[in-house]
Amino acid sequence: MPKDTLKPPLPKDPRTFHLWYWVVAFFALMLVQYVYVTTQQVAHIPYSQFEQLLREGKVAEIGVSDRFIQGKLREPLDGKSVFVTTRVDPQFAEELQKYNVRYTGQIESTLLRDILSWVLPVLLFFGVWAYLGRRMAQGLGGPGGLMAIGKSKAKIYVEADTGVTFDDVAGVDEAKEELREIVDFLKNPEEYGRLGGRMPKGVLLVGPPGTGKTLLAKAVAGEAKVPFFSISGSEFVEMFVGVGAARVRDLFEQARQRAPAIIFIDELDALGRARGIGPFAGHDEKEQTLNQLLVELDGFDSRAGLVLLGATNRPEILDPALLRAGRFDRQVLVDRPDKKGRIQILQVHMRKAKLAPDVDPEKVAALTPGFTGADLANLVNEAALLATRRGADAVTMTDFNNAIERIVAGLEKRNRLLNPREREIVAYHEMGHALVALALPGVDPVHKVSIIPRGVGALGYTIQRPTEDRFLMTKEELENKMCVLLGGRAAELIVFGHYSTGAADDLRRVTDIARSMVTRYGMSPRLGSVAYERDTRSFLQGPDLSSPPRERDFGEETGNAIDEEVKAIVEGALARTIAILKERRDILERAARRLLEKETLEEKELAELVGPQPPPLKEAAE
Repeated sequence: MPKDTLKPPLPKDPRTFHLWYWVVAFFALMLVQYVYVTTQQVAHIPYSQFEQLLREGKVAEIGVSDRFIQGKLREPLDGKSVFVTTRVDPQFAEELQKYNVRYTGQIESTLLRDILSWVLPVLLFFGVWAYLGRRMAQGLGGPGGLMAIGKSKAKIYVEADTGVTFDDVAGVDEAKEELREIVDFLKNPEEYGRLGGRMPKGVLLVGPPGTGKTLLAKAVAGEAKVPFFSISGSEFVEMFVGVGAARVRDLFEQARQRAPAIIFIDELDALGRARGIGPFAGHDEKEQTLNQLLVELDGFDSRAGLVLLGATNRPEILDPALLRAGRFDRQVLVDRPDKKGRIQILQVHMRKAKLAPDVDPEKVAALTPGFTGADLANLVNEAALLATRRGADAVTMTDFNNAIERIVAGLEKRNRLLNPREREIVAYHEMGHALVALALPGVDPVHKVSIIPRGVGALGYTIQRPTEDRFLMTKEELENKMCVLLGGRAAELIVFGHYSTGAADDLRRVTDIARSMVTRYGMSPRLGSVAYERDTRSFLQGPDLSSPPRERDFGEETGNAIDEEVKAIVEGALARTIAILKERRDILERAARRLLEKETLEEKELAELVGPQPPPLKEAAE
């Protein structure tokens, strides 16, 4: 039927509603009349009068119940031939009759008690049932209850309500440039279609946690001044099959009504995980929700002013159908910032802090390689808290240094008391690390050495601060790094003649480096430039501990050769480290004693203790 021929429904006649008033009033009047007539025809008499009438033979017939006696009189009494009376105990009635007392039965009213005993439990039951039902409905369907179970839970920010612009995002200049085009398109969609081009339907922000993906999405909405629909991928998935798909449809329908608009789905991997994995593939609620999202991505035209932004830190597990051209056309990498980016991020967060003149964002950025934007924001906050705790008027550079150590090494454990023997072992151990680092070329300079316990299991620590960001390492640099890690174990062997458990973490890291040199980097002359192991780490988050270990791609003989090479590399590094420390034995003794006295040595104090370094050993250089 054509749309124009559809007629609106006729309004209801208000007279129908008033008619029911008259019906209810009529029945109420009839009930009142019945009660009145019944009351006028029946005589309520005392029980003593009933006995008198009975003795006089004036009672024609009676009906007896447990509490009442009702009957008819032979002669009307006061114009009424029907009577009713309340029974009284016969023995008690005889006693009263002796004294010529007029008596009647009184019935205790139990109406209120009956109502309380029957109605209150029912009301209590229905109240508890309604409360539990409402809580369950809200948990399944949101504030609207079960009727809103298929409604989207997206938070809607209209125009500039996000409160974030590109000025609030720093350190990701390349990603901002990519997204500025989206902003220009949302402001003027017609201009971008004049040459036949179209904007991408979806833009996927990829990067490690804490790099600012969500902040970038909000900045796009704040710059474009359009409605911003923000929702997490996990909010689509519920225990009922089909609910997630309904929410996807509702979300896109709301966005179309407010276009131009931005839909932002955070943690997209919770929704877009690759299909066909697991025993229930094809029947999983997540797969149904993902199928609906794919359909919606195919069903809207980006020229209408609707852009989908997604964010994830696990792009390797996303479904290939989600990443194909025409859906998420563009992927924007939001990586960890370099030194320049860290300076810009620190300048943004330092605006809110009261800083001392000695605080230099460039120096702080040089001390924080590998920090993300969230880490830097936390660093500024920790430094401000430390300054507040000591009652300072401003945040100094010392507060930033202490905050960095707290974040990297953990909280100081000054209450963890070590016996004198353990403190001595820890002092020589940490000075072994420091002296080897000072002796080898191309190693990050030592910033601080301490024997104050920190964190969960660190009895002491040696902090090295890189002078620049590094992205590649040579074989010689890896070997030097192994020597620095083995410096503590070598110092214990030289001074005490035995090993301790304090080098457990150092040995693990050294073994990992040596195995990677052999199996991944092809740095073993014996095994050649062959990669014997795949990288089991996820794209952005490090080792994937949830996946099962892969089978080896090499035979048993090659495996034995790998083990032998790893052992040889580690033993060679240890021998080289022992030789370095033996040559500097007097410096090691002097510096360890000083460390036992002061507990912490800064970079300047170390330089005074160590003095000019002798040239590297010939065998160490080789």
